[in-house]
Amino acid sequence: MAYKYLVIVESPAKAKTIEKYLGRNYKVMASVGHIRDLPKSKMGIDFENNYEPHYISIRGKGDVIKSLKAAAKKAQKVYLASDPDREGEAIAWHLAYLLGLDLKEKNRVVFNEITKDAVKAAFKEPRTIDVDLVDAQQARRTLDRIVGYSISPILWRKVKKGLSAGRVQSVALKIIIDREKEIREFVPEEYWSIDGNFKKARKKFKANFWGIDGKKKKLPDAQSVKEVTARIDGTDFEVKKVEKKERKRNPANPFTTSSLQQEAARKLNFRTRKTMMVAQQLYEGITLGKQGTVGLITYMRTDSTRIADTAKAEAAAFIEDTYGKEFSRHDHRKIKNAQGAQDAHEAVRPTSVLRTPDELKQYLDKDQLKLYTLIWSRFVASQMTPAILDTMKVTLEQNGVIFIANGSKIKFKGFMQVYVEGRDDGKEEKENILPELEEGDVVQSIDIEPKQHFTQPPARFSEATLIRALEENGVGRPSTYAPTLDTIQRRYYVKLTQKRFEPTELGEIVNSLICEFFPQIVDIHFTAEMEGDLDKIEEGTEAWVKVVDRFYKPFEKELTNAEEKIEKIQIKDEPAGFDCDVCGHPMVIKLGKYGKFYACSNFPDCRNTKPIVKEIGVTCPVCHEGQVIERKSKKNRLFYGCSRFPECEFTSWDKPVGRNCPKCDGYLVEKKVKGGKQVVCVNGDYEEDIQK
Repeated sequence: MAYKYLVIVESPAKAKTIEKYLGRNYKVMASVGHIRDLPKSKMGIDFENNYEPHYISIRGKGDVIKSLKAAAKKAQKVYLASDPDREGEAIAWHLAYLLGLDLKEKNRVVFNEITKDAVKAAFKEPRTIDVDLVDAQQARRTLDRIVGYSISPILWRKVKKGLSAGRVQSVALKIIIDREKEIREFVPEEYWSIDGNFKKARKKFKANFWGIDGKKKKLPDAQSVKEVTARIDGTDFEVKKVEKKERKRNPANPFTTSSLQQEAARKLNFRTRKTMMVAQQLYEGITLGKQGTVGLITYMRTDSTRIADTAKAEAAAFIEDTYGKEFSRHDHRKIKNAQGAQDAHEAVRPTSVLRTPDELKQYLDKDQLKLYTLIWSRFVASQMTPAILDTMKVTLEQNGVIFIANGSKIKFKGFMQVYVEGRDDGKEEKENILPELEEGDVVQSIDIEPKQHFTQPPARFSEATLIRALEENGVGRPSTYAPTLDTIQRRYYVKLTQKRFEPTELGEIVNSLICEFFPQIVDIHFTAEMEGDLDKIEEGTEAWVKVVDRFYKPFEKELTNAEEKIEKIQIKDEPAGFDCDVCGHPMVIKLGKYGKFYACSNFPDCRNTKPIVKEIGVTCPVCHEGQVIERKSKKNRLFYGCSRFPECEFTSWDKPVGRNCPKCDGYLVEKKVKGGKQVVCVNGDYEEDIQK
């Protein structure tokens, strides 16, 4: 069938959805991502000619380009409908170049959601390609290429083949390693708490020791606890003060890319890459029976929390109808410009709040439903009224010893009717309802329980907390978080241990070299400033060549210095201290893709290898002679055993911490629990606070 207009998008899924909305005069084709890029085999940048990039057609895209050119010749007009961001604008620009389109022509169509109304509205208002947006992407690509293709070959020659460095990935690696240094240098300090269980009549409640004689008191050791408990005489405590307040709790903003990735990690246990993959499916369109294919969420790469007035009005009406007028933050009748155009920079939200998760569950797979429910719930909650909590603070005293009880109960649920934001420690907030108490009342203590604690080192970064750290420091943008985390793991610079990033020896070597010879690359402030400069290019207030030049001039000097001064690093082929049991040659320790292992020095004639037993630095709690080592079960599950096995048969699924229980003298282990880790006694007589 003949067509008048050719529309080009990135993906076949997006093409399929859009074609159904546009009618018979339109043919929609996919470029299947980028079609031109810098060459892989060389730098591809002309340093003598204002850093001009030399783009080539991507290998394997010949047939796609041929088909697009043939289709364009038959069309009266070509529309470029790639995604509404820097990458999408660059794809449109490259397509215009390949197809010989006039950059002054209004052939660029952008929409923030793939729905019939949004797509049709966008085609009524095409614009020219935004060259500032293209320049911003070109500057980022040029900077990333200069850094990667300059430093990586040095790492290949001096350290190991296959390594890489990059503007954002090097900063992410440094953040992880700096945290690891904090953990290694951390010295635990003892401290104590005193918890009290109290009752008034039959109602029980908890309170915590606060201080003595009106002053807050720390409890650094057991002696300080004894001094406090010695002053407690009997069970009666007087209620000295009761403070009641009403507190409002506001809902979280609708999702940006970063907050979506963090919350999906916390609540759904999704890796960053998975979150973006599933979000892309929801954005590009899902077939909903007779309704056809519909984009279910707005564009998922955004750092905006703005909501279109049309979406606000629809949400307000839905909330009023479903939960009641008192739950709606807006009056849908008073929202101006409710028929206004879509904004290219919006939060991640459902394209229609009327498509509830319950209605869509028959059309979505398990992961799609989980992520859609999260996005839908967060958006609806963001448009609801604050929750109202009644809080109560009670001060109890006896002989100058002060305990404080804090309680709260929900007076009005507001947005909490739908959604509550997750926490990094995994703990859920619970109501703590205190009995009605008045000043002068007397309550009885049921028991007073001192507890010993030790300060904990800062936690390693999870995917969620690392993304937040990058965002808070202004490093990277919505499109870069997932690829950055992916790259540092693929290069084996870091590994995920219990869902937390742990740097490898290789990562530490690479980081130390970059820190020493390319300090600008890993300077968080410098990298954040660079992101700001890229934003200025996008806004049209800065020239991209000047930004690249300001970076390259000092970087070129660092490069020359590094070439001269970095000496070749041999990665740990140290002697293992024993001979090969196959050929008799000495065994050595090698670093492979998955960490260290023993290998025969007679390789390749002898290919004998053995896993390395890892000691955890704790003496066996049973025989007190051997060392506790990590071992693997037949099902590859990690457990702990004694290095003297089979003489000592100690084993434990939980990691011994090298301390004895203060109550029964049994040994303490670190257990994985909901919300983090907890040190407990193997006999069940003692436990410490959960640490995230």
